[in-house]
Amino acid sequence: MPACSCVCKTHFLVLPQIQVIEDDRVNKSSEPFTTGVKGQAPPLVTTNFQVKDQGNASPRFIRCTAYNMPCTADMAKQSQVPLAAVIKPLAMLPPPFLDTPPLSQTPPYIVDHGEGGPIRCNRCKAYMCPYMQFIEGGRRFQCGFCSCVTEVPPHYFQHLDHTGKRVDCYDRPELSQGSYEFVATVDYCKNNKLPQPPSFIFFIDVSYNAVKSGMVNIVCQELKTLLDYLPRENPEADSVVRVGFVTYNKVLHFYNVKSSLAQPQMMVVSDVSDMFLPLLDGFLVGVNDSRMVIESLLDQIPEMFADTRETETVFGPVIQAGLEALKAADCAGKLFVFHSTLPIAEAPGKLKNREDKKLVGTDKEKSLFQPQSGFYSNLSKECVAQGCCVDLFLFPNQYVDVATLGVVPVSTGGSVYKYTYFQAETDRERFLNDLRRDVQKPMGFDAVMRVRTSTGIRATDFFGSFFMSNTTDVELAGLDCDKTVTVEFRHDDKLSEDTGALMQCAVLYTSCSGQRRLRVHNMAVNCCSQLADLYRNCETDTIINFFSKYAYRSILNTPTKTVRDTMVNQCAQILACYRKNCASPSSAGQLILPECMKLLPVYLNCVLKSDVLQPGADISLDDRAYLRQLLSCMDVSESHIFFYPRLLPLLDGGSLPMAVRNSEERLSKGGVYLLETGLHLFLWVGANAQQELLSNIFGTPTFSQIDPNMTSLPELDNPFSQRLREIIDSFRSQRSRYMKLMVVKQEDKAELIFKHFLCEDKSTSGGASYVDFLCHMHKEIRQLLS
Repeated sequence: MPACSCVCKTHFLVLPQIQVIEDDRVNKSSEPFTTGVKGQAPPLVTTNFQVKDQGNASPRFIRCTAYNMPCTADMAKQSQVPLAAVIKPLAMLPPPFLDTPPLSQTPPYIVDHGEGGPIRCNRCKAYMCPYMQFIEGGRRFQCGFCSCVTEVPPHYFQHLDHTGKRVDCYDRPELSQGSYEFVATVDYCKNNKLPQPPSFIFFIDVSYNAVKSGMVNIVCQELKTLLDYLPRENPEADSVVRVGFVTYNKVLHFYNVKSSLAQPQMMVVSDVSDMFLPLLDGFLVGVNDSRMVIESLLDQIPEMFADTRETETVFGPVIQAGLEALKAADCAGKLFVFHSTLPIAEAPGKLKNREDKKLVGTDKEKSLFQPQSGFYSNLSKECVAQGCCVDLFLFPNQYVDVATLGVVPVSTGGSVYKYTYFQAETDRERFLNDLRRDVQKPMGFDAVMRVRTSTGIRATDFFGSFFMSNTTDVELAGLDCDKTVTVEFRHDDKLSEDTGALMQCAVLYTSCSGQRRLRVHNMAVNCCSQLADLYRNCETDTIINFFSKYAYRSILNTPTKTVRDTMVNQCAQILACYRKNCASPSSAGQLILPECMKLLPVYLNCVLKSDVLQPGADISLDDRAYLRQLLSCMDVSESHIFFYPRLLPLLDGGSLPMAVRNSEERLSKGGVYLLETGLHLFLWVGANAQQELLSNIFGTPTFSQIDPNMTSLPELDNPFSQRLREIIDSFRSQRSRYMKLMVVKQEDKAELIFKHFLCEDKSTSGGASYVDFLCHMHKEIRQLLS
């Protein structure tokens, strides 16, 4: 890319990313965001704000790329703005940012319509919601989605007031709220029978590497206390989730932990080519019933395998075993698999090492992101049918083919966690925090999600961790509070400015107590026939979330360079269309951006330079596959920090410092800075940092005495130390994964890793600096306009 012209440079100075975030925070955090006004964009994800549900789902559940949709397909095509929604159906209220009041928001109300089940439109099957219009004195209702008229059942009848609203409108969540839940009847259950409570099965790899790294010991010790925190709906009651335990290397060891036994019993299945469950009674048990036997087992496992010499592992039979156990118990559930190596032992799903750095950047690179065979895709299909969700915890010392091992977790609504070169003393805290949150977090099982829309648009594409056997139903063996599903919409007819556009996301799932529920989220947006109105109501963070997911999926079939070029071209078209049709005339030398898209170029550049699309020489294929899978179900606040990390100068002062631009030129040799990426925390220490500052943070006044290997800060008795630890705790509480702290001293070798996240600078892999990219973008726009 060419060096930057001064015209661009001057214009570049007036687009500080930090200022946009700060202005939003100042202007929008004091008043609650009320969802009753159709088509207004919510505050940014970086702003701490209260929400008042008045008939549209909170932005914590749904964020849209545009809150004013083009009326026609031609207008959408002309603007190139993607029409999409990022939906997080079971989202929890995030903890408040540091120094802000706690957020108050009641969880969605649960509505029971009795034996007949939820009231729905006869034709399109949309659920009762605020967009249904009651007519004929309340005896019938007209659907807001398809306009069909449906009779109101006698038990649901209510009179209308003088405005045509039901008199009980504000007493019924489904008539006045954007989000609520229905109790589902037996008709909504598999095979028309009510579900059993779910089960959790723990599969522990006991091969040589897993034992030697300390992983087996840590898992067994932790499970003894963690089993008291299995998910439950009523905090006062015991969890009804049952548990089972298996260890494995080349063979599988099942454990009978029936409460009547004095000691656990091991049963070995060595014929892994034809997996079966060697015991039914005593495998899945209640924690409180079998506590003594379970604790005895968890004490014995590390001792039993302490001297193992077995290095080979299987993986396919492990998933098959969990699936068979859930089938036998006739319930849904989750498998927690703790795994260390490439499964090369002779067994179904056996893999070979195919890591080949020479393919990076070639047309064949895409094959490295695809699974080695169809075995795991077929296995995923069986898992989803049973409601068997898989969470995979990886502890690799070398290539394990995350692209293939991740297929089952990604297809079943599960998660992959990766601890490369795991060392007990430095990685224990991160792993245990991830495991604790993963076991305890609220989730649903055996879920099906469908998105309905009003006439004129329809959902055409979906991104996330799920399985689809048809074009409309998103099937999730498990759905937890962190997972999002991103939906793209296309026109199939004209929309009207008068009525706007509606969407309803309905998720049918089994709660952790075994109750079948329907969670419903509704969203109404405006429609426009003027491009200026579209550009006034977009949300850049959500657009970037969608673009990155689209790009990260595209690399399965398209060379990465083509994917990058396509993204640049689409964004140039978005901005050229604005310049041509909406901006007031100005000199061609000026870059004109819509107010709500000021940050589109800086964020887009971060996506283009990311490790998945433009890797440096030091990043492994497994890491790229892992990040690709991780992004697919990130919400907008997580993708925001993932692509544009937050850099804070640490000053002597009480208040939370304002972030600075993410560039090396912002670092002062005399300062200390905290960088948050969503997956890591770095504490950068300048070589000339003041002695008092160093003493307050590290307990030593000299730069040379700071230990760069520390992963937690000493608890010192001074306000600054206390404050810094509070900031770190607050940052960690905002994220779904635990961020390990890394201390980076200026000029140290670890500084390369830190600088990799300074995303406004030129990257070692050839990614442009923000200034150069802005000029490149400007040139592309001018070419399109001429």
